[in-house]
Amino acid sequence: MVTKSQDRRKVRLSRALGIPLTPKAARYLEKRPYAPGEHGRTKRKTDSDYAVRLREKQRLREQYGIREKQMVIVFKEARRKDGLTGENLVELLEMRLDALVVRSGFARTTAQARQMVVHRHIMVDGQLVDRPSFRVKPGQLIHVKPKSEGTEPFQVAAAGGNAEVLPPVPGYLEVELDKLQARLLRRPKRAEVPVTCEVQLVVEYYAAR
Repeated sequence: MVTKSQDRRKVRLSRALGIPLTPKAARYLEKRPYAPGEHGRTKRKTDSDYAVRLREKQRLREQYGIREKQMVIVFKEARRKDGLTGENLVELLEMRLDALVVRSGFARTTAQARQMVVHRHIMVDGQLVDRPSFRVKPGQLIHVKPKSEGTEPFQVAAAGGNAEVLPPVPGYLEVELDKLQARLLRRPKRAEVPVTCEVQLVVEYYAAR
């Protein structure tokens, strides 16, 4: 369960980064579209190139709710793959199980999705998976454990209760909410992934380290 202090942290972080990390943060940003603190309303001085890249990296990392060490590992993998490193990076992050649980509408936030996975409510092709970082392969079926289907969070999800706070289901997923199952049809493309980030700046940030 996400605590109130964690919720407040996400709201404050959302305001600092200028992106909503949770539905509650989205409501706050509508009312207060400026950074927190006494200088939040004042015009900032021009940020350095490093500061701009750092903020984009933080934006991407926080949208997936992962630690810096995890981000570096995925970046190195993305750089080894053919194609554009930034697009590879988003593709690999988006194929995480917790990310796809959110995209499918089973959870309202990444934090909730992670809890569902860790607490062994989520299966992939009939096998329980308790690692949020598990990478789903195209063709695999994500579904809720039968014994968990009747619990309140999943009943809300099955009725479409999370849809109002989530982006539309992307084209790389086939979702049957009433059955609480979703299939990854193919690898995601950056243009389809509903994250706010200039990925080239993230690549530049890590390349300069």
